[in-house]
Amino acid sequence: MRVTFLGADHEVTGSMHYVEAPDIKFLVDCGMEQGRDMYENMPLPVAFGEIDYILLTHAHIDHSGMIPWAYKNGFKGSVITTEASMDLDSIMLLDSAHIQESEAEWKNRKAMRAGGEMIEPPYTVEDARAALKNFKAVDYDRQIELSDSVKVRFTDAGHLLGSASIEIWITEKGETKKFVFSGDIGNKGKPLIRDPKYIKDADYVIMESTYGDRLHDKELNHVEDLTRIIQSTLDRGGNVVIPAFAVGRTQELLYLIRLIKDNGYVKGHDNFPVYVDSPLAIEATQVFKENLRDCYDAETKALVEKGINPIGFPNLHLSVTADDSKAINFDTEPKVIIAASGMCDAGRIRHHLKHNLWRPECSVVFAGYQSEGTLGRILEDGADHVKIFGEEIQVRAHIETMGGMSSHADQKGLLEWICAFEKKPRKIFLVHGDDDAMHTLGNLIEKNTGIAPEMPYSGSIYDFTEERYIVKAEPEFIRKKDKPATNMKLAQRELNDALNELKELVLDSREGANADVKKLARAIKDLVKKFKY
Repeated sequence: MRVTFLGADHEVTGSMHYVEAPDIKFLVDCGMEQGRDMYENMPLPVAFGEIDYILLTHAHIDHSGMIPWAYKNGFKGSVITTEASMDLDSIMLLDSAHIQESEAEWKNRKAMRAGGEMIEPPYTVEDARAALKNFKAVDYDRQIELSDSVKVRFTDAGHLLGSASIEIWITEKGETKKFVFSGDIGNKGKPLIRDPKYIKDADYVIMESTYGDRLHDKELNHVEDLTRIIQSTLDRGGNVVIPAFAVGRTQELLYLIRLIKDNGYVKGHDNFPVYVDSPLAIEATQVFKENLRDCYDAETKALVEKGINPIGFPNLHLSVTADDSKAINFDTEPKVIIAASGMCDAGRIRHHLKHNLWRPECSVVFAGYQSEGTLGRILEDGADHVKIFGEEIQVRAHIETMGGMSSHADQKGLLEWICAFEKKPRKIFLVHGDDDAMHTLGNLIEKNTGIAPEMPYSGSIYDFTEERYIVKAEPEFIRKKDKPATNMKLAQRELNDALNELKELVLDSREGANADVKKLARAIKDLVKKFKY
């Protein structure tokens, strides 16, 4: 029995592990690399047509985003995951495919002008639809048989709706060994979903280490924080603008706002309006509603049994179309606006920032991690001016941060998870973390358990029958020497946003003075002439 470590090794995205059992071959996750990319991921050492199953821990794109690509390249097996993960991926993979197609279209237009070669997207919407037909859902805590030698069980990881750690029993030559792939381990005490469930025994553990060197502030009270921000902002006559990830964070915020409204914590602004401005977030919210009975925590269960929608309340508005989105900023009533993307790098949130950042009565609230270089991080770091759609915007709104809302377990949570094993594993492998996080957590695990974890690089192959590396990859062979200067996906999204902004400007200017209309027309022609080649 062998595991080849392929993705999210000394990195945080692109999770993929290839498992060779006596009578089947399967993957645990098939994720897309996102954001910072330090190391080359080694390719799958066999054809995708040889893979029998993909076991999916959860729906986030860094764990599931290459499944349509696997089908496009010959994979014919089933994707085994939980019902909620299947439902979330039914919208997230289609959204991802649309992004791949749009990016390829943009690159091909540029290549045509320059006489370059055409490219194909990694996969299309049709590829994603075809892949989704082969998803099969399993219940938590139910052991299923994949073959004569392999049994698996999905256990609630408490990270996202439907997320799981996967327990795998593999029998070879009459001996059964148990493997646990942690998936992403959840942060305790999160709204809606249950805390991660601890596993009692394993021979080998492959464990994430994302926040292995960080601690969340557990003293924070999110309801109090959000109440204070909403109260003070509405009192000033401003809008509360919250950039939020469409899946998970948006639904948590709706849960908190329902609590605030139900308990009348905000005074003098009865029934204040709340807008969710993200088609993906709206679809994901429906998935959350449909799956709560299978994934809820005790508090949410009590609400559902009383007939209360835990993420719904009066005066909640769901903005689907572009016209719906634009109308929000022409409505003068103070309100809460939740829009994607969570780091302000693309999407409708940028329009809301453009209309609200310069207003001192407004607030912009960050409820999630902001990566280095994103607009969200620039604002969080205290910039007094930012450029949005080519326009310089003065930052006069109140910039607020709600810390501790991460869906990942912190260092303490990770240690609690691994120390909960009553039967100590023979070996622990750390993945899904950067170098500092992995080494910090590894040292603490060794101190607490006496087991020094392995930290394999992509391309490493470990044989669990012989308990040794067949291949032990070294970082100098896979470290990326030349990092791309531009994230093309973000650039493409920003260009699309700029195009929409230009269309809006042209439409708004048609009824203006002739001199102004002519001035705008000349400026557009000059811009086209400057960039046309």
